[in-house]
Amino acid sequence: MSLRINHNTSALNSHRNLQANQMRLGNTLEKLSSGLRINRASEGPAQLVISEQMRAQIAGLNQAIDNSETAVSLVQTTEANMSEINNLLVGIRQLAIHAANEGVNDSVMLEADQREIENAIETINRIARQAQFGNKRLLDGSNGASGTTTGDDLEFVGATLKTGDSRENGFDVKITQTATKASVMGTTALTPEVVAAGETLTVIENGKMATYTSNADDTAETTVQNLRSEIERKGLNVDILLREGNMIEVFHREYGSESDFQVSSSTAGVLSKNAGEIMISDKGSDIKGTINGESAIGRGQVLTGVEGAACVDGLSVRYYGEGKGILVPPDCEVADIEVEAGEEPVEQRPEIPEDGLSVGRVFVAQNAMRFQVGANQNQTVGISVKSADAESLGKGVATRSGFQSLADIDVRTFQGAQDTLKMVDTAIDQITSDRGELGAFQKNTLEANLSNLRIANENLISAESIIRDVDMAKQMAEFTKNQIMTQSATAMLAQSNQMPTNVLQLLG
Repeated sequence: MSLRINHNTSALNSHRNLQANQMRLGNTLEKLSSGLRINRASEGPAQLVISEQMRAQIAGLNQAIDNSETAVSLVQTTEANMSEINNLLVGIRQLAIHAANEGVNDSVMLEADQREIENAIETINRIARQAQFGNKRLLDGSNGASGTTTGDDLEFVGATLKTGDSRENGFDVKITQTATKASVMGTTALTPEVVAAGETLTVIENGKMATYTSNADDTAETTVQNLRSEIERKGLNVDILLREGNMIEVFHREYGSESDFQVSSSTAGVLSKNAGEIMISDKGSDIKGTINGESAIGRGQVLTGVEGAACVDGLSVRYYGEGKGILVPPDCEVADIEVEAGEEPVEQRPEIPEDGLSVGRVFVAQNAMRFQVGANQNQTVGISVKSADAESLGKGVATRSGFQSLADIDVRTFQGAQDTLKMVDTAIDQITSDRGELGAFQKNTLEANLSNLRIANENLISAESIIRDVDMAKQMAEFTKNQIMTQSATAMLAQSNQMPTNVLQLLG
């Protein structure tokens, strides 16, 4: 064995191993103190990339959870305000029923009912204006799809979240078929001889039946008037007219193919084709046409864009091409029926070309509320909240009093009270439908998504922990090993430094 003093190779080797052991001990201490297996990219480049992506996703999920919880609070606040409007509508309905008790009420009582109703309507309008979440107003129509129309007989009904914004150009509405009512037109005149013989006329609608048998003192006019009174008393949703030449026409008050009725007459052709037999009315027709050149489905006078349409999905408009509602006031004179009706004769209605008749344009502003409920781009949901003021409730309801919305109701007459009930029932249906939609959105969209987000967040955190976090027990065993190795290397370095001193014995 050779002995050298210029280079202590054993000491250099011990020093190198000591440095390596100290580096491993330092890494172990860093992992134990941070709790992370990967503290820098050099410790696992691929794992670091995956881990950082997961961290970004986790942060996004945490924020999406907060967003969803805030959205639930907003929906609950909106629904609570609508609940109060619902209560006010129930109160108005109760007042209308009181006002309809014509046999007891006097003008002072009716005026008191009307003033209380007006006060309730003012409260509804105030709630609609002032309901807000922070500074965001909820029921003034600014969070839904609002619309206007051009064209005398065209009315905007509603739109959904999927309806596109029309911008300044609007959507062209073309009609290929107008809506009509189910009707029966007699082919035999109601002559004095037929009336004097005791003509029995019967109308059946929705399970309710009205019948009148004429007598010798009746005329054709009084026979029709008496049958009309019976129809009103039994609550049938039909009207009856005495046309030129004493021909009787009966028609349903609602437009479309879903409404029909049956008639019978004891003389063939007066109403039914065969004497004494029940005959079904001719079916009404639903409106047909397109909106913005896209397909639309008609139901009565309402035309609605089909699901999946690029721009008009869920957009609904009403075309009053055949009239706005009930034609015959119950208290009108028989001689004035056709004048009061205001129904345009068939031959004067404009012809509809094969490619459709343009009846106006509808302009839609889409301001529906959207919520970011996911951790990634375009993971959003939304809901449209309509205006809840009185002018927006009860629209499109045919009434004899000519009420256009809840804001117009007046119970100071018997017919006004009856029409108010119809308007309020429609308004209640609208509010409860909107509340149901909000409730379904909260339960099936927001809360279900919130539960899913929490589970996804939990699983993603677990996955990121497996990649990034240190196994403390394993690392403690590694720390103990490195600590012993460092102490051993230190001792060996001391021994290596003593080896050159052995040369002194040779020199001595």
